[in-house]
Amino acid sequence: MTRFQTVFACAAAIAALSGPAVAELPDSIVQAQVLSGWRMESGEHMAAIRLELAPGWKTYWRSPGDAGIPPEFDWSGSDNLASYQPHWPVPKVSYLNGVRSVGYADVVVVPIRFTPQRAGEAIDLTGQMHIGVCESVCVPMTLNIAASLPASTGQGGNDTIRRALADRPLTQTEAGVSNVVCRIEPISDGLRVAIDVEMPAMGNGEEAVVEFADRSVWVAEPQAERTGGTLTVITEMVPQEAAPFAMARSDVRVTVFGNGAAVDIQGCPGS
Repeated sequence: MTRFQTVFACAAAIAALSGPAVAELPDSIVQAQVLSGWRMESGEHMAAIRLELAPGWKTYWRSPGDAGIPPEFDWSGSDNLASYQPHWPVPKVSYLNGVRSVGYADVVVVPIRFTPQRAGEAIDLTGQMHIGVCESVCVPMTLNIAASLPASTGQGGNDTIRRALADRPLTQTEAGVSNVVCRIEPISDGLRVAIDVEMPAMGNGEEAVVEFADRSVWVAEPQAERTGGTLTVITEMVPQEAAPFAMARSDVRVTVFGNGAAVDIQGCPGS
């Protein structure tokens, strides 16, 4: 283990599993390393978490699908940390018994941009990364993390982090998206949202994920259908009150997947 990588043991919080199922779990489902990265000219710090999964196991993207467990970070024990922003690399969309999941297998590197409270000082990370991992069973896990990010250029896995940053969804401009239009109609317990995206095709079997800024709103797995130069993505959104609601179109985020790539579409204007 090099000086810029810290390996952490994983404390598993296992729920709703029988004794025999727990006994069959491998000793090391996932290992985590912090790549300490570098201090940016902006004063922010680019680092990453590298997850290595046991053979046959997978973990999830930020919006994993109905069957997945979304990853969450808790950095509340950290010193000199004002905010953070993960940069998720392009995941893989897969199906098992007709159920869709969006995530990663083998190894995934998640770059994270940290903003210090006090510029020019080290950021001392103390926290947890909560993830779900699945094979024949799904297990929620908590990775306990402690690392120091020095206020220097550093050489903490820089090439690995840069490759992960490059493996990102394309912007609308990069993907040739020329127009995005939302059509919204109320339903008994929320809203039906149809999103027309004018963009070049990304091969056969295009998939889409729709996210809403308010995570308490349930978003149905969308249906994507292409007609010529337009991909139409249809979903339903149901708030906790189970009633139609006022939706800010800027709070809608669509990711289109195809041919191993993805396109990140922010906002959903009306016609």
